[in-house]
Amino acid sequence: MRAPALAGALTCALLASGCGGITAPDLFIVTRTGASPQAHLTLLVNEEGGVSCNGGAELKLGDSQIIKARAIQEELHEEASKHLSLPAQPGSVLAYDLRDQEGTVKFADNSKDQPKVLRALALFVLETAQQVCHLPE
Repeated sequence: MRAPALAGALTCALLASGCGGITAPDLFIVTRTGASPQAHLTLLVNEEGGVSCNGGAELKLGDSQIIKARAIQEELHEEASKHLSLPAQPGSVLAYDLRDQEGTVKFADNSKDQPKVLRALALFVLETAQQVCHLPE
């Protein structure tokens, strides 16, 4: 009788320690595109502050960046659930496509009537690309 209980306890311990392949849920994934080759970026951010740049190894955000990412995701709840899509205006340089559990948001750097959170997202993507991923832009 003790063997099944011990096996169950070991299984729980392995899962809790990460050996079971448990990963943090994703907050969002952003794809940034543009005319320059450096503009192309895919940024995957998870709940625990893990970030993957262009499919590379997982890196870690600092605490303030994790807070920003969570705030952006929360603020985008309504826009994502409505699948907000704002067209680019002439002269656009960058386009963004965000997906999260609620839906999608698409916009360009110069889209009209952008909610403030979209500018915060664009800045977050730029800062993360430069400071965490060590990319030029």
